[in-house]
Formats: sequence, C-alpha cells, structure tokens
Amino acid sequence: MRSTSFSARRAAVILAAPVLLLGSVLWPSAAQAAPAPLHADGAATATALASKLGAKSAGAYLDASSGRMVVTVTDSAAADQVRAAGAVAKTVKYSATQLDAVTAKIEKAAAIPGTARSTDLTTNQVVVTVDSTVTGARLDTVKAAVAAAGDAARLEHTAGQFSLRIAGGQAIYSSSSRCSLGFNVRTATAYYFVTAGHCTNGGATWYTNSSRSTVIGARVVSSFPGNDYGIVRFDNASVPHPSQVYLYGAGNRTITSVGNAFSGQSVQRSGSTTGVRGGTVTAVNASVTYPQGTVSGLIRTNVCAEPGDSGGSLFSGSVALGMTSGGSGNCSSGGTTFFQPLNEVFSTYTNLTLA
Repeated sequence: MRSTSFSARRAAVILAAPVLLLGSVLWPSAAQAAPAPLHADGAATATALASKLGAKSAGAYLDASSGRMVVTVTDSAAADQVRAAGAVAKTVKYSATQLDAVTAKIEKAAAIPGTARSTDLTTNQVVVTVDSTVTGARLDTVKAAVAAAGDAARLEHTAGQFSLRIAGGQAIYSSSSRCSLGFNVRTATAYYFVTAGHCTNGGATWYTNSSRSTVIGARVVSSFPGNDYGIVRFDNASVPHPSQVYLYGAGNRTITSVGNAFSGQSVQRSGSTTGVRGGTVTAVNASVTYPQGTVSGLIRTNVCAEPGDSGGSLFSGSVALGMTSGGSGNCSSGGTTFFQPLNEVFSTYTNLTLA
C-alpha cells in the first residue's frame, strides 16, 4: 500500500496505541527438550516462523478445532523445522509467493467495484468474493479470472454490497458525516487519534457532537484509497484522550499494545452505530475494491458493522489491531468487514506511540 507523508513536526497520537514487541524465533538444538506446543499465544512465533521459511510456506493460522497454531509448508524439510519449533505443520501445494502472484493477476484482470480478494490458509487458495452488484458481463470477467488460476483460487458470493461504513449521526463528526474514533496516539509533543482515511478525506475539522459545537481538532493525515487511515490532532485540551476503547455499557478496555492480526484470531470491534461486536479474523493482507477505489493490506473478518462504524477500533483483549474500513451486510444478517491495520500507521509514522 502506498504511504502518505506526515507533518514535519512530531505528531502526537491520541487514542492509546501500544508499542509492538517482536519476538525472535528460537531454533532448538538436538539436545534440547521438545518445545511446548504453540497455541494462540504463540501466534507471533508461528507467524515469524512462516516468514522465515519464505517460499516454503503460505503462512500461519490458528486452527479452530485444536486451538493450536498451524504453519503451512511446501516440503518435508520445512515441516521438520516447524515441528521443532512446537507448531503443527501442514503441507500445501502453493507458497505465499505463488498465491500473492495469483492475487495480483486476478486483481489486474478483474479489480471491479464490489469484489474482494484474500487468502484462505486453511484451503491454500485465493478467495475472490463478489457482492450482489457484480452481475452480467462484470461477473463473467471475474469468473474467467478465477478459472484461469485453476485450483489456486475459488469464487464466493456475498449478500449486500461492499461499501464504506460512514454515515451522519454521532461519535466523531466532520462538517458532513459521522464516523468512529479508532485509537488515541501521541508523539513527544502532541496527541492525536487514528480513524478511517475515507472519513478524514471528507472533513478537515472534527467535533465531539452532532451540533458541531465542540471541536476536537484538525486533520493532519488522510490516506485513501490504497490505504484507509487518517490522523487527527487534538487541538482542544479539554477533550480527554485515554488509551482505552469504549465498550458501550460494559466500561472501557485499556489498550496496552499494538499487534498484527492472524487468521483464526478472536477479535472484537467497537463502533458508534452498533457498539461492540465479536468474531474471527478470516484472512490478512486482503484487498477490496470499493466504488471509490481499491484498498489493500487489510484484515478480513466475519465481524458485522454498519454505516457510522467506520474508523472504529478492532482489538483482541488489550491489543489494538486496526480500524474499521468497510464491508457487506449488517448486524442483523451478518457479513464481511475489512479493517485497516494500525501497525501500518505506526510503521509509516515511527514517532507515534499509544497515548
């Protein structure tokens, strides 16, 4: 995804964004005892292991039935390395590099509004999803692109329409719309909050209330499409900016760190339209083509969302993961929702930390 330049001064991020701690992969010697099996809390190790294997892996995910981390492998030598590290090895046909190439080819041929692309690690396939607006010749184009990939891809249909979750109402307000705050962040000299870029594209000044009588501050970054994040500075010192997520009737969740989402992870989302909702990460590094353009590098989930939830917090326990971008369906019939990873913002603007 493309990056956007930040203001020369050190920007303070307002909603709490914790520091990401990266662990290294330890390779045991023959004399060492077998490592403990990797469960969900070993996701970072399993993900790092899959990355280290490079073209010999398609990635790592949490197996829902066993609760153990699975690392996909393409040969027996890689499988031995995975087992030595305490993870379950699953032999697959295609590596991440090969599946990424399939995704790129399909996206080039059929990046049509109403389509999305992600990798299903459990089946070792690229999943191309079309919403209800993709019909006729446009659907035929997508079908042809998927068919050309053979067993490396499959087509799925979803009800509703892939759209951005923005609306007029409450929470954080620009002059013309309502969205939801994601996370408070800071620099050494200022406080900010992170929300969706399609929200900040539409408004330079943000308010706490629908009457627009209390200013929060001004937009300093807006990146959409390509990415979907925006940063707003807290200019009003009377507006609090805790390192917390509001849980709508169940108190607040203190956020202590920022993490990378992984397939199979249990997550929650908080937004100003539908409150707190839960579900599972179904893919990472997904892309979706909205009518306004394509956004890549997203977290895909089965958590529901509705207009106005855009920009809201995606988290797992006390770990911040991302901000609501868009999706299909609603919280009555369900659907698919995509999230902009918060870690990408921190990687781009390295002077930011959680508030």
